[in-house]
This record gives sequence, C-alpha cells and structure tokens, in this order.
Amino acid sequence: MLRTAAQVYADRGYHATSINELVEATGLQPGGLYHYIDSKEKLLVSLFEQLAEPLVTIIDEVLDTPDRPERQLRVLVRRWMEHVISYRHHVIVFQQEWRSVRADERFDHVRAQLDKFDTCLRGLFERMSADGVGPADSELGRRALVAMVTATAEWYEPGSGREPDDIAKAYCDLVIGSGRRRRAATTTAV
Repeated sequence: MLRTAAQVYADRGYHATSINELVEATGLQPGGLYHYIDSKEKLLVSLFEQLAEPLVTIIDEVLDTPDRPERQLRVLVRRWMEHVISYRHHVIVFQQEWRSVRADERFDHVRAQLDKFDTCLRGLFERMSADGVGPADSELGRRALVAMVTATAEWYEPGSGREPDDIAKAYCDLVIGSGRRRRAATTTAV
C-alpha cells in the first residue's frame, strides 16, 4: 500500500492527490484504507519513515567495517543507490515535500534518522580528506554526492541499460576520484 501511495503522490503530487484517488489506486475500500492510515498526512510520515530507516541501517553496517574511508564510501553509495532505485517514488515525493514538512513534529523521527545519516556521511568525507583522498572541498563533495544520488530517482528507468552499481561507481569516481590521491596543496592549478 505504501509503494502504491508513493507512486500516486509522485505522479500526481501529494497535495493534488485525494483520498478517493488513493482508494482507487490501492484497490482498498475507504474503510480499509483508513484501517492502515489515519490521514493522508500520516501516510506521508509513513512513506518518509520507510525511506529513511534503512539508510541508518546501511550506514551503521558500512561504518562497522575496518575499510579505509574511501572504500566505505563506495560501498555506502552502492547500497544507497540500490535503496534510492528501489524506493524511487518515495524519493521523488520526499524531494517534493520535505521542505514544507520538515519542521512538523510528526517528522521528528525521520529528521533524526536523516541527520544521523548526514553526520556519518560528513564524517566519511572528513576522514577521506585527512587521508588526502577525495575532493579538495569535502563539504561541497558531500553535498554534490547527495544531490546526484537523490536526483537519480527522477531520471532512472529500470531496464535502461544503466545498472545501479555502475551509477554508484561513476558518482564516486566523480566525487572522490578513481583511486588517485589528491595532489598536494602546493601544486599550482592549471
């Protein structure tokens, strides 16, 4: 039901979607839909929780390895990309609606999960920078990576010939390089 609702919200927009449209899309009767959700807003909270919760699990598992930070980031981005593609419609709805609901206390749990993910991601970039790996501006690199990964939900089409692993590798190569160490800060720019 949540996946169907996410697809309807992504296609029509959250505010433009009526309860009747959700009933029609899910195939449930109105009473059946209300058995699962109290309101359209509660459904949105559930969608965002379903999107955010696995990200914390992914980052905890990745950071629990002894790998170097750039390797951890590559594994993280691969798993994150799989998650984004699996929950494409959730991500699209999130991108459309997060700014307008993020201060709402009903989303506190989601916000806490996203903050933890972002803090850990920031830490990976800082550790890479300390090792002399990755972008010269780790904050800009982190922001670029987040933008690229989340925007994939908008353009990715299953069966398009682009595999999630290949996309994740390309994004990492763009942001941290293809295994090359950053030049020393004393090297002059061309």
